Amino acid sequence: MLATGLIFCGGSLRIARVLLGAAAIAVAGTFLAPAQEGVHRWIDAGPLHVNVAALLLPPAVVALSFCGIWSRTGLVFAGAIAALLALQPDASQATSFLIAAVVLVATSTAPRARRLSAIAAAFLFAAVTWSRPDPLQPVPEVEGIFPLAFAVSPVLAAAAAIGVAAASFAPLALRNAAGGAHRGAALALTAYFISAAVCPAFGAFPVPLVGLGMSFPVGYWVAIALLCAHGSSWQNGGAENRS
Repeated sequence: MLATGLIFCGGSLRIARVLLGAAAIAVAGTFLAPAQEGVHRWIDAGPLHVNVAALLLPPAVVALSFCGIWSRTGLVFAGAIAALLALQPDASQATSFLIAAVVLVATSTAPRARRLSAIAAAFLFAAVTWSRPDPLQPVPEVEGIFPLAFAVSPVLAAAAAIGVAAASFAPLALRNAAGGAHRGAALALTAYFISAAVCPAFGAFPVPLVGLGMSFPVGYWVAIALLCAHGSSWQNGGAENRS
């Protein structure tokens, strides 16, 4: 319902800023919730156990593109979110978010030296997040869903892998409809999804969309809705001139 509402109500720069702020505040809010073996990634809301980054980072990536990666809003919230993810720690989400930011930087019109410096800083920061200890053990139906599915049916595991790949590349279908000025949003979201899908191969991280939990699917559809809403209402002016 939320995703559909975003499509029909249209977008605005205010909504993008609110989403970025909400993502940063919610990720910070995980430190107020009980830790799991020293790791802070979740908030409990009644019966719901929410992976905050999986829920809010996909729409935050799109919102970051709309605000402009070089705008004051973009720089402040992108830096804050990346730092909070490193502190949780969550190397998968930090890496995926930073890769999306790198795509936005690379496709911007900022001076080449400025873009290269930002990209180098992002990769260095991602490397630091991977160096932090992560004591969480994999849960079969979350982090280990593919081996579990393969044990039941190799065909089922292959179908799930194809589905994740198709969903990861789906935003590219909207890159032209979104308008040239904000085409980077579709590219950045695709980069985020691909990274989030690949990272579980290198650590005990949730597999998006097919692993147990609703945070990834809801975050995915809200992000896609924002990308669709962009086509009808985020067309005035260049994103990099906004603050």
